Amino acid sequence: MDKIDIKSMYLSELESLMKELGEPKFRAGQIFAWLQSGVDNFDEMTNIPSKLREKLQEGYYIVTAIVKKRLESNIDDTVKYLYELYDGELVETVLMKYKHGYSVCVSTQVGCRMGCSFCASGLNGLKRSLTASEILAQITSTQKDRNIRISNVVLMGMGEPMDNLPNVIRFLKLVSDEKGLNIGLRHISVSTSGVVSGIYRLMEEKLPITLSISLHAPNDAIRTSMMPVNKKWNIAELIKACKDYIDATGRRISFEYAVVSGINDSDANAKELAGLLRGMLCHLNLIPVNPVKENSYKKPDRLKVERFCRLMNDLGINTTIRRTLGSDIDASCGQLRGKAIDENQ
Repeated sequence: MDKIDIKSMYLSELESLMKELGEPKFRAGQIFAWLQSGVDNFDEMTNIPSKLREKLQEGYYIVTAIVKKRLESNIDDTVKYLYELYDGELVETVLMKYKHGYSVCVSTQVGCRMGCSFCASGLNGLKRSLTASEILAQITSTQKDRNIRISNVVLMGMGEPMDNLPNVIRFLKLVSDEKGLNIGLRHISVSTSGVVSGIYRLMEEKLPITLSISLHAPNDAIRTSMMPVNKKWNIAELIKACKDYIDATGRRISFEYAVVSGINDSDANAKELAGLLRGMLCHLNLIPVNPVKENSYKKPDRLKVERFCRLMNDLGINTTIRRTLGSDIDASCGQLRGKAIDENQ
């Protein structure tokens, strides 16, 4: 596409653009606000002069996320979206309602190349990374569709955020801009499967986000069988990066642990895991695994997960079990897109 993605531009970049076009500086703020509100075209910017709108139309485009499919849970207020992007690619977004407000889980890539065996996102490989505006559009489109304000964001949908870090960092700065959506960085979580180089790069930004680590195993043997990334950065390297991150930022890390029956759910696994995490400023989030047809993983018995949780807390690790939302609509990332791909083949 020859035109420039205007929704990915910082306010300061829009101000520079207005100067180039001979327009007053305040126009940048107006345009920025419109973009963050989720407008689909320049004609919706009713307080912008028509001549300026025409100039923008000639050289710039507004990224959109079009609802391809929407699934609403009958169990809770969870809504899962399949969004279509400009090139026909599909990404998933999940809206969740909590007592504190609305949270949204967004995708950062179309597909994923990390190859985690328990996750449906990477079953068709990585197609491409999303721009900052495409990540942002998942939020603005969801807010418009439900007529709500989202207060919390989780970058834990399709893709590996650390594999798309320049666009992720730009998104974080855009979405937290006080003149835009103004979602505080302390209300944003960024997940990684364990890309150590990305953790150190993100650490340099000193953004007060919550770093979430997909750990899922207490030792290298189990983790490598589940997560190919462990072959490049093993658990020792990952834990060191996490400790360095905590020291540099003062922020608590959240560790995600998908509990798989017969694989990583024993008392011995819990004791080994506690040894890894003891002394760290962290929280452990247990997630009963969601089986997918491409693997043989089984969801553990609820009592087994509760026992694992109690044991971890007894061993001094602050641990909770993640609340299951949208279980009747395949709310786990990758499942809806995978079905859409299968239907079109």
